Amino acid sequence: MNLFILLQAAQAGAETAAEAPRSGFMQFLPLILIFLVIWLFMIRPQNKKQKEIQKARAALQVGDRVVTSGGIYGKLRDIKDDAFIIEISENVRIRIEKTAVFAAGEPAANSSK
Repeated sequence: MNLFILLQAAQAGAETAAEAPRSGFMQFLPLILIFLVIWLFMIRPQNKKQKEIQKARAALQVGDRVVTSGGIYGKLRDIKDDAFIIEISENVRIRIEKTAVFAAGEPAANSSK
């Protein structure tokens, strides 16, 4: 009788060992799915947006109106390797890092006076 119980226990242990790799994968499947969803809905669109912003910065030319990340409206006067020279008023020029310029913009409503 004891031999019969031992054989059944050995057979059950062998079946459990064969299913162990599948159950390990099944434990990580939710994590993999969560990462995939985050990548599809958050990371990928952000990367696309960054590429569009970089293309827009590369297309800027002297004379274009720009808006900085700080909300300063101005006209692009010179393009350096790592910065833009922006004229915000007559004879008032500031040097802005290229990454701080986000969009070409229209002049502010009160600056047209």
